[in-house]
Amino acid sequence: MAQTAAAPDTVSLGKSGTQADTAGPRHRWWILAVIGLAQLMVVLDATIVNIALPSAQADLGFSDGNRTWIVTAYSLAFGSMLLLGGRIADLFGRKPAFLIGVSGFAAASAVAGAAVNFEMLVAGRALQGLFGALLAPAALSLLTTTFTDPKERAKAFGIFGAIAGSGAAVGLLLGGVLTEYLDWRWTLFVNLFIAAFAIVGGLMLLQRTSRDRNSKLDIPGTALVTTGLFSIVYGFSNAESHDWSSPLSWGFLAAGSVLLTVFTWWQTKASHPLLPLRVLLDRDRGASFVAMLVSSAGMFGVFLFLTYYLQLSLGFSAVQTGLAFLPMVGALMVSATMSTSFLIPRIGPKIVVPLGTVLGAVGMVWLTGLGLDSTYAAHVLPPLLVTGLGIGLIMAPAMSLATSGVATDDAGVASASVNTMQQVGGSIGTALLNTLAASAATSYLVGKDPTNKLNQAHAALESYSTAYWWSAGFFAAGALITVLLYRRGAPTVDADAAPTVHM
Repeated sequence: MAQTAAAPDTVSLGKSGTQADTAGPRHRWWILAVIGLAQLMVVLDATIVNIALPSAQADLGFSDGNRTWIVTAYSLAFGSMLLLGGRIADLFGRKPAFLIGVSGFAAASAVAGAAVNFEMLVAGRALQGLFGALLAPAALSLLTTTFTDPKERAKAFGIFGAIAGSGAAVGLLLGGVLTEYLDWRWTLFVNLFIAAFAIVGGLMLLQRTSRDRNSKLDIPGTALVTTGLFSIVYGFSNAESHDWSSPLSWGFLAAGSVLLTVFTWWQTKASHPLLPLRVLLDRDRGASFVAMLVSSAGMFGVFLFLTYYLQLSLGFSAVQTGLAFLPMVGALMVSATMSTSFLIPRIGPKIVVPLGTVLGAVGMVWLTGLGLDSTYAAHVLPPLLVTGLGIGLIMAPAMSLATSGVATDDAGVASASVNTMQQVGGSIGTALLNTLAASAATSYLVGKDPTNKLNQAHAALESYSTAYWWSAGFFAAGALITVLLYRRGAPTVDADAAPTVHM
């Protein structure tokens, strides 16, 4: 049955709070540019520092064991605070949340880039994650409430989805260039320049939106979901750096599962829920959340292990590795814009998104055939293009449909839910694939000379292949789930009707 939820989305401009025309703000495409810049800064920061880690380690003198905390500190703060950041944007205004998020992210980047020791670098990265958790949902919810015309919304989400999907690859390229030709610190300082444009653009173009001053923050819900998400992300991160049998791994994962279960129950009782269940209980929206989760987990099979393969097996430099991903970024951008502008309005997500996951699985399986004598043009580029096309068909439609039909007051938390699925999916993918790849390499070397260079090279290939197969499994699972959940036909949006929750 269908249950009517809140009033339809409206975009309010200026202090008077008058409703904009159906086309949205006059400078909406410039607003998209500002929002896209901010989103790119958040997304690329998940990978841009990775290439710089060896240089940072040599400069600051921290151990291999501590190195993982440079990445983990960011993901922990970002992943655990996203829903709170989204609700803050809803309650206190998306423009202030956006500007504070961008400014804080820039300041944290400056702290991390100027780090004189390991502790200062980790603190800066954690602050980046904290302000990123405020910025990311504010950016996506601003996009949701800025573009109200269906055709323009489709184009805007195509562009935004392309930015979100390609940010990791851009981070690899930019990180390689900055580390090789300048210094590892510039992988963090570069955010100051990006943030400057986003702040100026935000101050000039974004308008304050009206908000319900009677709404209150769900304190118990906030505590439950923040600690629950922290536990989930930490559990997977610990499993990556230690082992699945470690009490810190399974203990935190179990605690996180319990806390999130209690959080879900509490949302049915709270008078002002942090995450109203009406946001989750639409079939298309639920399918989109699943698509983001599994595609983010599977994507790491490309960005992480193909990076290792190109550098360690084929001898690519950091810059060459980043350039090698550019064709994939191009394919992703084409399919992302085409999917939301052309395919979804005509044939609907039930075909488009599962097709994307199938292409992702095909690309991953194709990569399992890479060997020591493979070449980039003949063996790496074709599956990269296929995977890029697939990810574009997933990311942009999923982002658009996950926030489509959400009441304006819930836009921030719905946007935060999308980012949470992406972050948790990435954490799951990183932990699982690293663990499985390491086990595959160890198993290959059983009975062989582990000091032999050729044996080591083949063990590495075995580990990469294992990661690709499991990534293909993630995409295949996404294909099955999304084809079952998405409704048939093109989505219909009645501008005069309230969004409905199908149960």
